[in-house]
Amino acid sequence: MSQKRILKDGTPLLKVEGLTKYFPVHSGVFSRVTDQVQAVDGVSFEVYPGETLGLVGESGCGKTTAARCVLRLIEPTSGQVQFDGEDIIGLGRTALRTMRQHMQIIFQDPYSSLNPRMSVGNIIGEPLRVHGLVKGKEYEQRIDELLERVGLAPDTRQRYPHEFSGGQRQRIGIARALALNPKFIVCDEAVSALDVSIQAQIINLLKALQEEFGMAYLFIAHDLNVVHHIADRVAVMYLGKVVEMAPVDELFMSPKHPYTQALIAANPIPDPDIGHDVVPLSGDVPSPLHPPTGCRFHTRCPQVMDQCRSLEPELNQSGEGREAHGVWCHLH
Repeated sequence: MSQKRILKDGTPLLKVEGLTKYFPVHSGVFSRVTDQVQAVDGVSFEVYPGETLGLVGESGCGKTTAARCVLRLIEPTSGQVQFDGEDIIGLGRTALRTMRQHMQIIFQDPYSSLNPRMSVGNIIGEPLRVHGLVKGKEYEQRIDELLERVGLAPDTRQRYPHEFSGGQRQRIGIARALALNPKFIVCDEAVSALDVSIQAQIINLLKALQEEFGMAYLFIAHDLNVVHHIADRVAVMYLGKVVEMAPVDELFMSPKHPYTQALIAANPIPDPDIGHDVVPLSGDVPSPLHPPTGCRFHTRCPQVMDQCRSLEPELNQSGEGREAHGVWCHLH
């Protein structure tokens, strides 16, 4: 069992309530809106200062869309997002740019997230130029400091992204995210495109940076072993909704939602003598264009009941604050 940091309850750094994002579907000669893809539907969670909230689920469940709505890289359809006590949804362009000094993102693909026409020094220094924080010698010194902090030599600042490996490119992306000393970073599948040994290096780097600077992470991933290693709490998403949220060790030891149980059962265990009691899921994830009524998981749930098909489950929660274990399921 991993040893997690003991975190005291306090005021959330990020508070998301009822976040919704629907993408319109256009068809016909006049390209009229005929339907909506319900990518994120009523998602709520909190991230506290200095902690890591893992966000897991199958591909297409809305993890990345939710994170980008939080940062307003895409505009949410509805809901509330408060960062450090301030409403992000209501911010104008100038105020939002100021707020983004404190909210950054590390993208999934280290190959496409860096501009191939810019040198490494210019990529890392761009946030500093945009926000006008440092100039002259301080600008050069800051870039060198960031490169060293992520394990790259300062003399690489004149090189271009194509001259680096995948792990080195991700380190450049991390340095760019750190440039403005943010309080909160979204790690959007930040290690999924890397080899296992490089994944371990990047994860350890992220943990060391968190310990040093006290940043909070929203860590999006498919690999449950990685999430178990880095996260303090975990939120599980299915088809646009959060179905369970709990402290990481509690979630892995006693998952309550059938979907969470199935996810953990599908996670490989490096011991042939240890098996899972839960039968893996069958069937495919329904389309978010026309999601099932009631509980969205009922079409694949091995414990489905009649009420699951018509009634949307409400939150059942034990504990408070960061120790809370919440599940949206009629079984509980």
